[in-house]
Amino acid sequence: MIFVFSAPSGSGKSTLINHLMNRIDGLNFSVSATSRAPRGEERDGVEYHFLTTTEFEQKIKEGAFIEYEEVYAGTYYGTLRSEIDSRLQRGENVVLDIDVKGGLNVKRIYGEQAMLIFVQPPSVDELRRRLEARRTDSAEKIEQRVAKATYELTFAPQFDVVIVNDDLDRAKQEVVDLVGGKIEADKQA
Repeated sequence: MIFVFSAPSGSGKSTLINHLMNRIDGLNFSVSATSRAPRGEERDGVEYHFLTTTEFEQKIKEGAFIEYEEVYAGTYYGTLRSEIDSRLQRGENVVLDIDVKGGLNVKRIYGEQAMLIFVQPPSVDELRRRLEARRTDSAEKIEQRVAKATYELTFAPQFDVVIVNDDLDRAKQEVVDLVGGKIEADKQA
């Protein structure tokens, strides 16, 4: 199975994914590709598959990505189809953390083998409060994130499951129950 998580920034998606990865054995986090240079101690094939911009653009032309995005001019991030397919062929369950459009593309390609999970904040106002509480972004950047979140929320109805993260402990349990249940059901099939 492929478990795709998408959410607006500040929804708690990374916290839920980390909890899930620590609670359920046999989940494998997909390593994304990027055209940016490694930072600090990052290693190729561990944190990211590091490609040059030219290599990344060539792989786009070859159709090697199930989803990608040019985040900044010449700086791409994406999921290589070979990364997902090789894990599935080994019988592994894969977790993806990607944007809403990428998630829908994974579902289009893999169908019922992919479960799309949208993590939603209780409200846009609460999302703004969480982003402000982080104290990592300027007021302008927070407004950009809130505007993007408002847009991303329109995609939630197209996902298989929407988890409203208004109580973190409950949301953690919901994610573990959901993914664990799906893996068990898949084994029985």
